[in-house]
Amino acid sequence: MTDTSALFPGFEAKWLDGDEGRIFARVGGSGPPLVLIHGFPQTHAMWHRIAPQLAQTHTVICPDLRGYGWSSAPPSEGGARYAKREMGKDIVAIMEQLGHVTFAVAGHDRGARVAYRLALDHPGRLTRLALLDILPTFFVWQQIKAGAMPGAHWTYLAGEKPGPEREISADPRTYFEGLMAKWTASASLEAFSHRALASYRASFDDPTRIHAMCEDYRAGATLDLDADLADLEAGKRVACPTLLVWGNFYLTGKDVNPLDVWRGAFAPEAMGTQVSGGHFVAEEDAAGTLAALGRFLA
Repeated sequence: MTDTSALFPGFEAKWLDGDEGRIFARVGGSGPPLVLIHGFPQTHAMWHRIAPQLAQTHTVICPDLRGYGWSSAPPSEGGARYAKREMGKDIVAIMEQLGHVTFAVAGHDRGARVAYRLALDHPGRLTRLALLDILPTFFVWQQIKAGAMPGAHWTYLAGEKPGPEREISADPRTYFEGLMAKWTASASLEAFSHRALASYRASFDDPTRIHAMCEDYRAGATLDLDADLADLEAGKRVACPTLLVWGNFYLTGKDVNPLDVWRGAFAPEAMGTQVSGGHFVAEEDAAGTLAALGRFLA
């Protein structure tokens, strides 16, 4: 796996015990604990443009989710080991090992889905929650089933094993880099540093991690969806202050206001701000994303 130490000056490399395997994390800074959880199809390296600055005021922990980067990738069927509830247990476990019972969380993409599931399942642990460029899982599936949003990679990756695994493994870089470029405002890979991109490639070139990512999406179509709907019916809401950050390209254009969706679902008092670029806000507009997080975490 590609070394990312140069992207995180002053950070330590940590191997920690997750709920079902080892979790790799970069840890740096001092102050209140802040977990930064990456998304698909990336690794902890996606935070390299903002983590060092956040570490000036916080103890910053950047883990690789199970199935991604350097962390363990347990085999799974039907998304069972990649439900966001299960992935959230890894975050609780590693934070306890680092001595933190409560902590703030910022998550992007799939990492944000782990983050809001953590907030709903463990309301006493999260001090603040920041969600970068996502809509709730249940809402996305409602839109897909209604024909208001394309199923695209959501339905493809959630397809029956081993169909998508076999097809993607034939040429993983074309598939994953094609998605990444499509989701940027520039429709290219120019937003990603060479070292970060090397980390992503080393992860998604691995067949076990391709399977893990498919299981991640299978969980999204079933277990995560069920958990969302159950919590909505029960009236559960995020208890801590919540911030939504989104780009001006990816979530927009779907005739929905991301902040309205979250306020109408799990976070009625959420704050929100739009930054420049596409889906990868922490890399496409690091300054804007850092400013939004800095104000929220202060």
